[in-house]
Amino acid sequence: MIEIIPAIDLIDGKCVRLSQGDYNKKTVYNENPLEIAKMFVDAGIRRLHLVDLDGAKAHHIVNQKVLEIIATKTNLIIDFGGGLKSDEDLRIAFESGAQMITGGSIAVRNPEIFIAWIEKFGAEKIILGADVHEEKIAVGGWLESTDIELMPFIQNYMQKGIFKVICTDISKDGMLAGTSLDLYKKMLQIEPEMYLIASGGVSSIADIELLEQAKIPAVITGKAIYEGKFKLNELSRFL
Repeated sequence: MIEIIPAIDLIDGKCVRLSQGDYNKKTVYNENPLEIAKMFVDAGIRRLHLVDLDGAKAHHIVNQKVLEIIATKTNLIIDFGGGLKSDEDLRIAFESGAQMITGGSIAVRNPEIFIAWIEKFGAEKIILGADVHEEKIAVGGWLESTDIELMPFIQNYMQKGIFKVICTDISKDGMLAGTSLDLYKKMLQIEPEMYLIASGGVSSIADIELLEQAKIPAVITGKAIYEGKFKLNELSRFL
Protein backbone atom coordinates (compact mmCIF):
# COMPACT_ATOMS: atom_id res chain seq x y z
CA MET A 1 0.00 0.00 0.00
CA ILE A 2 1.39 3.36 -1.03
CA GLU A 3 1.75 5.97 1.74
CA ILE A 4 -0.13 9.22 1.03
CA ILE A 5 1.65 12.38 2.22
CA PRO A 6 -0.17 15.66 1.57
CA ALA A 7 1.97 18.79 1.31
CA ILE A 8 1.53 22.23 2.76
CA ASP A 9 3.92 24.83 1.37
CA LEU A 10 4.32 28.01 3.39
CA ILE A 11 4.95 31.61 2.38
CA ASP A 12 4.18 34.38 4.90
CA GLY A 13 2.56 31.74 7.09
CA LYS A 14 -0.03 30.93 4.40
CA CYS A 15 -0.69 27.71 2.50
CA VAL A 16 0.49 28.24 -1.08
CA ARG A 17 1.63 26.28 -4.12
CA LEU A 18 4.18 27.23 -6.74
CA SER A 19 4.44 26.01 -10.32
CA GLN A 20 7.82 24.47 -11.18
CA GLY A 21 9.32 26.10 -8.11
CA ASP A 22 8.75 29.61 -9.45
CA TYR A 23 8.10 32.07 -6.62
CA ASN A 24 6.47 34.39 -9.16
CA LYS A 25 3.86 31.71 -9.93
CA LYS A 26 2.31 31.52 -6.48
CA THR A 27 -1.27 30.65 -5.58
CA VAL A 28 -2.52 31.19 -2.01
CA TYR A 29 -5.00 28.44 -1.09
CA ASN A 30 -5.60 29.18 2.57
CA GLU A 31 -4.38 31.84 4.98
CA ASN A 32 -4.66 29.38 7.87
CA PRO A 33 -2.62 26.21 7.25
CA LEU A 34 -4.05 24.64 10.44
CA GLU A 35 -7.47 24.46 8.76
CA ILE A 36 -5.92 22.46 5.91
CA ALA A 37 -4.04 20.19 8.32
CA LYS A 38 -7.25 19.45 10.24
CA MET A 39 -8.98 18.55 6.95
CA PHE A 40 -6.25 15.98 6.35
CA VAL A 41 -6.72 14.54 9.85
CA ASP A 42 -10.49 14.31 9.33
CA ALA A 43 -9.83 12.34 6.13
CA GLY A 44 -7.79 9.76 8.06
CA ILE A 45 -4.37 10.94 6.86
CA ARG A 46 -1.47 10.51 9.27
CA ARG A 47 1.47 12.22 7.51
CA LEU A 48 2.25 15.76 6.42
CA HIS A 49 5.06 17.24 4.32
CA LEU A 50 5.46 20.84 5.51
CA VAL A 51 7.73 23.07 3.43
CA ASP A 52 9.03 26.46 4.55
CA LEU A 53 9.44 28.25 1.21
CA ASP A 54 10.39 31.46 3.01
CA GLY A 55 13.09 29.46 4.76
CA ALA A 56 14.36 28.03 1.49
CA LYS A 57 14.91 31.58 0.24
CA ALA A 58 16.30 32.95 3.50
CA HIS A 59 18.61 29.95 4.18
CA HIS A 60 17.28 29.50 7.70
CA ILE A 61 14.04 28.36 9.32
CA VAL A 62 11.29 31.01 9.14
CA ASN A 63 7.85 29.41 9.59
CA GLN A 64 8.50 27.43 12.77
CA LYS A 65 5.42 28.95 14.45
CA VAL A 66 3.16 27.35 11.84
CA LEU A 67 4.95 24.04 12.38
CA GLU A 68 4.43 24.34 16.14
CA ILE A 69 0.72 25.15 15.78
CA ILE A 70 0.04 22.20 13.45
CA ALA A 71 2.13 19.84 15.59
CA THR A 72 0.34 20.79 18.81
CA LYS A 73 -3.19 21.00 17.37
CA THR A 74 -3.13 17.76 15.30
CA ASN A 75 -1.67 14.26 15.57
CA LEU A 76 -0.05 14.42 12.12
CA ILE A 77 3.44 13.00 11.72
CA ILE A 78 5.25 15.95 10.17
CA ASP A 79 8.38 16.09 8.11
CA PHE A 80 9.63 19.64 7.76
CA GLY A 81 11.95 21.13 5.17
CA GLY A 82 13.01 24.37 3.56
CA GLY A 83 16.05 26.39 4.56
CA LEU A 84 17.40 24.05 7.23
CA LYS A 85 21.10 24.88 7.16
CA SER A 86 22.42 24.67 10.73
CA ASP A 87 22.24 22.65 13.92
CA GLU A 88 20.21 25.51 15.38
CA ASP A 89 17.65 25.21 12.55
CA LEU A 90 17.30 21.51 13.31
CA ARG A 91 16.94 22.14 17.03
CA ILE A 92 14.14 24.64 16.35
CA ALA A 93 12.40 22.29 13.89
CA PHE A 94 12.43 19.30 16.24
CA GLU A 95 11.48 21.38 19.30
CA SER A 96 8.62 22.89 17.28
CA GLY A 97 7.18 19.44 16.63
CA ALA A 98 8.74 18.00 13.48
CA GLN A 99 9.29 14.24 13.74
CA MET A 100 11.48 14.26 10.63
CA ILE A 101 13.31 16.87 8.60
CA THR A 102 14.09 16.95 4.90
CA GLY A 103 17.47 18.24 3.75
CA GLY A 104 18.13 19.01 0.09
CA SER A 105 20.43 21.95 -0.62
CA ILE A 106 22.37 21.33 2.60
CA ALA A 107 23.17 17.78 1.43
CA VAL A 108 24.71 19.26 -1.73
CA ARG A 109 26.49 22.30 -0.35
CA ASN A 110 27.49 21.11 3.13
CA PRO A 111 27.64 17.32 3.12
CA GLU A 112 29.67 17.28 6.35
CA ILE A 113 26.80 18.94 8.23
CA PHE A 114 24.18 16.66 6.66
CA ILE A 115 26.18 13.53 7.45
CA ALA A 116 26.59 14.74 11.04
CA TRP A 117 22.79 15.08 11.27
CA ILE A 118 22.34 11.50 10.06
CA GLU A 119 24.82 10.29 12.68
CA LYS A 120 23.29 12.37 15.48
CA PHE A 121 19.56 11.89 14.86
CA GLY A 122 19.45 8.65 12.86
CA ALA A 123 18.18 7.91 9.38
CA GLU A 124 14.59 7.56 10.65
CA LYS A 125 14.52 11.31 11.29
CA ILE A 126 16.54 12.58 8.32
CA ILE A 127 15.07 12.47 4.80
CA LEU A 128 17.20 13.24 1.76
CA GLY A 129 15.56 15.73 -0.58
CA ALA A 130 16.61 15.06 -4.17
CA ASP A 131 15.12 17.79 -6.34
CA VAL A 132 15.87 16.95 -9.94
CA HIS A 133 15.70 18.41 -13.43
CA GLU A 134 16.68 16.12 -16.31
CA GLU A 135 18.23 13.76 -13.73
CA LYS A 136 20.51 16.49 -12.35
CA ILE A 137 20.19 17.83 -8.80
CA ALA A 138 18.83 21.35 -8.23
CA VAL A 139 19.27 23.40 -5.05
CA GLY A 140 18.21 26.65 -3.37
CA GLY A 141 14.47 26.17 -3.68
CA TRP A 142 15.11 24.97 -7.27
CA LEU A 143 16.58 28.34 -8.18
CA GLU A 144 19.98 26.84 -9.02
CA SER A 145 20.83 23.80 -11.16
CA THR A 146 23.95 21.66 -10.76
CA ASP A 147 25.82 19.01 -12.75
CA ILE A 148 25.35 16.43 -9.97
CA GLU A 149 23.84 13.18 -11.25
CA LEU A 150 20.75 12.01 -9.35
CA MET A 151 21.53 8.37 -8.57
CA PRO A 152 25.20 8.72 -7.57
CA PHE A 153 24.10 11.55 -5.26
CA ILE A 154 21.48 9.32 -3.60
CA GLN A 155 23.72 6.27 -3.46
CA ASN A 156 26.45 8.24 -1.71
CA TYR A 157 24.03 9.09 1.10
CA MET A 158 22.57 5.60 1.24
CA GLN A 159 26.09 4.44 2.06
CA LYS A 160 25.94 6.90 4.98
CA GLY A 161 22.68 5.37 6.25
CA ILE A 162 19.96 7.32 4.42
CA PHE A 163 17.02 5.24 3.17
CA LYS A 164 14.16 7.77 2.88
CA VAL A 165 14.40 9.94 -0.25
CA ILE A 166 11.94 12.54 -1.53
CA CYS A 167 12.49 12.91 -5.27
CA THR A 168 10.78 15.90 -6.87
CA ASP A 169 10.91 16.33 -10.62
CA ILE A 170 10.86 20.11 -10.97
CA SER A 171 9.49 19.94 -14.50
CA LYS A 172 6.40 18.16 -13.15
CA ASP A 173 5.82 19.96 -9.87
CA GLY A 174 2.62 21.97 -9.71
CA MET A 175 1.82 21.27 -13.36
CA LEU A 176 -0.91 18.65 -12.78
CA ALA A 177 0.34 16.70 -15.79
CA GLY A 178 1.30 13.34 -14.29
CA THR A 179 4.29 12.08 -12.34
CA SER A 180 7.78 10.99 -13.41
CA LEU A 181 6.77 7.34 -13.12
CA ASP A 182 9.49 6.01 -15.43
CA LEU A 183 12.18 7.84 -13.46
CA TYR A 184 10.90 6.43 -10.17
CA LYS A 185 10.80 2.90 -11.58
CA LYS A 186 14.37 3.29 -12.76
CA MET A 187 15.50 4.58 -9.38
CA LEU A 188 14.01 1.59 -7.57
CA GLN A 189 15.52 -0.83 -10.06
CA ILE A 190 18.93 0.58 -9.14
CA GLU A 191 18.26 0.85 -5.36
CA PRO A 192 15.30 -1.39 -4.43
CA GLU A 193 15.86 -0.85 -0.68
CA MET A 194 15.25 2.90 -0.93
CA TYR A 195 12.05 4.25 0.65
CA LEU A 196 11.27 6.45 -2.34
CA ILE A 197 8.76 9.25 -1.86
CA ALA A 198 7.54 10.45 -5.26
CA SER A 199 6.79 14.16 -5.49
CA GLY A 200 5.49 16.39 -8.25
CA GLY A 201 2.86 16.10 -10.95
CA VAL A 202 0.04 14.14 -9.28
CA SER A 203 -3.10 15.15 -11.15
CA SER A 204 -5.58 12.39 -10.30
CA ILE A 205 -6.25 9.27 -8.28
CA ALA A 206 -5.14 7.34 -11.37
CA ASP A 207 -1.63 8.81 -11.03
CA ILE A 208 -1.45 7.52 -7.47
CA GLU A 209 -2.74 4.11 -8.57
CA LEU A 210 0.01 3.89 -11.20
CA LEU A 211 2.64 4.69 -8.58
CA GLU A 212 1.18 2.06 -6.26
CA GLN A 213 1.16 -0.55 -9.05
CA ALA A 214 4.85 0.24 -9.64
CA LYS A 215 5.45 -0.39 -5.91
CA ILE A 216 6.59 3.17 -5.22
CA PRO A 217 6.48 3.31 -1.39
CA ALA A 218 5.02 6.81 -0.92
CA VAL A 219 3.75 9.89 -2.74
CA ILE A 220 3.47 13.57 -1.87
CA THR A 221 0.48 15.39 -3.31
CA GLY A 222 -0.50 19.02 -2.94
CA LYS A 223 -1.90 21.02 -5.79
CA ALA A 224 -4.21 18.23 -6.99
CA ILE A 225 -5.93 18.35 -3.60
CA TYR A 226 -6.19 22.14 -3.54
CA GLU A 227 -7.42 22.34 -7.12
CA GLY A 228 -10.10 19.71 -6.46
CA LYS A 229 -8.71 17.12 -8.89
CA PHE A 230 -9.93 14.53 -6.40
CA LYS A 231 -11.69 14.57 -3.05
CA LEU A 232 -9.83 13.72 0.14
CA ASN A 233 -12.27 10.88 0.85
CA GLU A 234 -11.16 9.24 -2.42
CA LEU A 235 -7.79 8.64 -0.77
CA SER A 236 -9.40 6.31 1.78
CA ARG A 237 -8.61 3.25 -0.36
CA PHE A 238 -4.90 3.93 0.20
CA LEU A 239 -5.13 4.58 3.96
